Amino acid sequence: MCGIAGVYHFQSSQAVDKQVLTAMRDALTHRGPDDAGNYISPDRKVGLGTRRLKILDLTPAGHMPMGVEGAWITYNGEVYNFQELRDELKKLGRSFRSTGDTEVILNAYLTWGPDFVKRLNGMFAFVIWDEKERRVFAARDHMGIKPLYYTLQNGSFYFGSEIKAILAHPDIKRELNEEALSHYLTFSSAPAPCTLFRGIKKLPAGHSLIIRSDGSVKETEYWNPVRSSRVSGPEGTHGFAAGATSNGMESLPTESEYIDEVRSLLRDSIKKQMVSDVPFGCFLSGGIDSSTNAALMSEALGRPVETFSVGYRDFPEMNEFVHSRDTAERLGIAPHELFLDKSHLETFLARYADHFDDPNGDPAALPLYWLSKLARENGVIVVQIGEGADELFAGYHQYLRAVRLYGRWWRWLEKLPSFARRGSFSASAVLPGSQFDPHREYLRRLAEHQEPFWGLAIAWNDLQKKKLIAPAFTNHIGNRSSYEVVQGWYQDLERVSSKKEFLARITYLELKHRLPEFLLARADRMTMAHSVEGRVPFLDTRLVELAFGIPSSLKLKGGESKYILKKAVEGIIPSEIIWRKKQGFWTPMAHWLTPGTKTAEMLLGVIRNSKLRTHGILNYSCVEAAARSHRSGDAASAFRLWNLVSLSLWYDRWLS
Repeated sequence: MCGIAGVYHFQSSQAVDKQVLTAMRDALTHRGPDDAGNYISPDRKVGLGTRRLKILDLTPAGHMPMGVEGAWITYNGEVYNFQELRDELKKLGRSFRSTGDTEVILNAYLTWGPDFVKRLNGMFAFVIWDEKERRVFAARDHMGIKPLYYTLQNGSFYFGSEIKAILAHPDIKRELNEEALSHYLTFSSAPAPCTLFRGIKKLPAGHSLIIRSDGSVKETEYWNPVRSSRVSGPEGTHGFAAGATSNGMESLPTESEYIDEVRSLLRDSIKKQMVSDVPFGCFLSGGIDSSTNAALMSEALGRPVETFSVGYRDFPEMNEFVHSRDTAERLGIAPHELFLDKSHLETFLARYADHFDDPNGDPAALPLYWLSKLARENGVIVVQIGEGADELFAGYHQYLRAVRLYGRWWRWLEKLPSFARRGSFSASAVLPGSQFDPHREYLRRLAEHQEPFWGLAIAWNDLQKKKLIAPAFTNHIGNRSSYEVVQGWYQDLERVSSKKEFLARITYLELKHRLPEFLLARADRMTMAHSVEGRVPFLDTRLVELAFGIPSSLKLKGGESKYILKKAVEGIIPSEIIWRKKQGFWTPMAHWLTPGTKTAEMLLGVIRNSKLRTHGILNYSCVEAAARSHRSGDAASAFRLWNLVSLSLWYDRWLS
C-alpha cells in the first residue's frame, strides 16, 4: 500500500521540478511512512513519486518507483494473484529480482500490454510510464477500492492517490466545481469522474487511461460486473454453470451449488488476502461479514486472528460488543476494544478535512478512523474489513423495501397516463406534511417518469434541494437534477446487459457509485490516515462476478435478506449471528445532532459559521428547518445535517 503522485508534461515546455515532485509525493506521507522515492525521466518530462507502506518484500528490492526495460511504475495496492502471474511470466522467460507484486505488474504490462489489467485480482491504482511507446498507462482496480485522481491542464497530466498531492503543484488552482457540489448534496459524495475541485477528476472503478505524447487521451472501461458475470444462462454469460438440460441447453446452478461456490470463493479470497510480510488482523462488529472474516482468517492461520471492535461509552444499548465478544469467545480471540465518546468526535472533527479532500458524508467514518488507530497502536498494519457483502448479496432491508415498492406499486403506477401521474404530484402539494417527507419526492419521480431508486446514501433529494440551494445559485448552475447521474448508470446497464430484475438493476447502481465513492472511499481514507492497509475479501473479482449472476430469488428468498450468503456461512459462524436482525455500523450521530445539546450546537455551528456561507450557495433557513425536523423525530435529517457538516469542514480547509 502506498501513496502515488506525479506529472507528465506531454505537450508542455515545462520540465519536472524535483522539489515540486517531492512536495506532491510527501503530501501523502501518511499513506506510506516506510520509504520514499522519485523517478524523473532523462528529458524531465515525466516525474513519478511514491510513498511506500511496506507490506510485501520489505527489502530495498521493493523500492518504488520501479523500472524494468524502460518502463517505470508507481503503484498503490495489492494484487492477490501475483504469484500465479509470476509463475506464468517466468515460463515466458521473464526474470525477477524482488519477491513482491510490483515487479509482476510491470512485467505483465511489458508482456501483454495494457490488457494485462484484466488479469489482475486485487485492489490497485498505478501509473506506468512507457519510455519506448512514449505513453502513460494508468488504471484503477475493478471495484474502485483504491483511488486515483488526475487533471489534464495546459498539455500536462497531474495525478495522485489523493487530491492534496495534485494541489501541491503550483500550476493547480483551487476552484469549486459547482455542479459537483449539487451532486454531493444528493449522494453524500461526488460521483465519478467528478470531484468538488473544478478540473480535477477521479478515474472510475474498472477503468484505465492512456495518454500519449501527441496529446491523445483514451479512457477505457476494461471490466464490468455484468459483462463478466461467472454464471451461464439467463442471469449471466459464462464461467459457472451446473450443466446441461435434457434439450442440451445450459441450466442455471441449483441453490446448493450456488451456496457451495460462494463458500469456496469466500474461503479462498480471505486466505489469499492474508498474504503479507507484516502483522494483520480484522475489524470485528459481530455481524455476519466481519465474523466470517475472523472465523476464516483464524481457520487459515491455525490460530485466533487479532480483532478490533469499537463501541460508545454513553450508548451501551447500541453497542455490538455483546455480539463481537460472543464471536471472539467462540474463536478463542482476545479482542482489542475501544469505547468512543464525545471527545473522540471533537478530535475527529478537527482532523476530518485533512483526510477527506474529496468530501464524504458517511458518519461511519468516525468509528472507522478510531478502529484504524487502535489497530496501528497494537502493531497491526493490515486489516480485513467486510465492505461489499451487503451490496452484492442484498443485505440491507432498504433493498427489500425497494423491491417490494417496485413490484407491488411502481411498475403499475408508472404505466398510468402522464396527466394522471403529474396530477397526483400536483395534488400532493396541498396536503399537510414536512418538507422532508419523502413521499412527495416519490410522487415527483413518478410524475417525471424517473426511476424510484437512486441509492442508499441520498441526503437531499431533488425537492429538498430546491429549498436548500439558494435561488441565485440555482440560476447560476441551471435547474439541473442529480437524476442525470442516476439515469446514466441505469442506461449504462441497459447497454451492456438485458437484465430486467429490479434487484439486479439497483445492485448495479450501488456498485457503480455508493460502494466505490462513498463506502470504499471512506474506508481507504480512514485506514490510510493511520498507515493501515484495509483489504476487502468480499470484493474479490471472482466473487463479485458470481454474486452478480445469482438470481434475486436466492438473495431475498422468502423475504430474508442476504439469504444465499447466510446459507453459505452456516457452519463457519454461529447460527445466532447469521439469523439475528441486522444492526449495521451504528453511530450516535443522530443523538449528537439533537438540537439543544452542547454537542449539537458544536456540530451545527460548523455549518452556521463556515465560510461556505459567504458563497451564497445554501439557504440556511432550510438548514435550521432540517435541525427542527430532526428534533421532531425525522431520523433522516441527521444524515442531511452531517452531509452539511462534512461539506463545511471540507470547504473551510481547502477553499476558504
